[in-house]
Amino acid sequence: MLIDGKTRLAAVIGNPIKHSLSPFIHNLSFQKLGINGVYLAFELTFSDIEITLETIKRLNMFGINVSMPYKQAVLPFLDSISNEAQLMGAVNTICHKEGQLIGYNTDGLGFLKSLENQVHFLIKEKTMVIIGSGSAATAIIVQAAIEGVKKIIIFTRESYLEETKQRMTLLAKKTKTTILTYALAQKELFEEIVLSADLLVNATSIGMDGKSLALPSHEVKLPKNLLVADIIYHPLETPLITYAKQQGLITFNGLGMLIHQAALSFELWTGEKMPVQEILPLLEEQSQQA
Repeated sequence: MLIDGKTRLAAVIGNPIKHSLSPFIHNLSFQKLGINGVYLAFELTFSDIEITLETIKRLNMFGINVSMPYKQAVLPFLDSISNEAQLMGAVNTICHKEGQLIGYNTDGLGFLKSLENQVHFLIKEKTMVIIGSGSAATAIIVQAAIEGVKKIIIFTRESYLEETKQRMTLLAKKTKTTILTYALAQKELFEEIVLSADLLVNATSIGMDGKSLALPSHEVKLPKNLLVADIIYHPLETPLITYAKQQGLITFNGLGMLIHQAALSFELWTGEKMPVQEILPLLEEQSQQA
């Protein structure tokens, strides 16, 4: 990689962020496409946010990715934000164009693109059951609504239930989408609802320990035509993925979402399409070494 006076910078900010695979993805993409750019990771505090965003303009950076816990904190310092980012109330990508900072959220579309790329699954007119109601789940829910999903059923922890219902009632009105929210502990209801679902998504960290199952119990029967996705990519095979495989279902881990949301950010910055199919097997190797 040549670094000279014309090299432009991109980065990801978060805390913690040193574990991020984004530098690997983007620097490899710059290299393969011959783009004179470098991508770094910066671990920041909340007090650093405003000056960091000012620096994007001062240094004529491509832009930045925003990780937790700053996806909402950056909003007051942006010149504009995209429609999906407004609905999500969070951004994961900031693009520097002609002195303006524009916020986007590529998480939800990245997730849906990964399913489309792997098995040609389109969310339009489908029913999705999603476990979780945090920022990742919200991104997927909003994008599914934008893409014309038929129905979304959310299962979340009891402690988040009322707050999630309030948020999703507002989102349902704005997007004219059917969104229902229930407590994850309701095993019988979960089993009944998942029978008519096309897609089941775990959008929580449950399973990251390699032991915990994201389902309400170890006795849930999943329908034979259900696609099962877990946004976790470390480990690559979570207990949910193993459980679904044992029932003969098609499964997806979080690497697809990771690289496709990165590809969308990359294209916003550079105008070039990331060579996803070249990078994905290398990313899988890298994630196993991490």
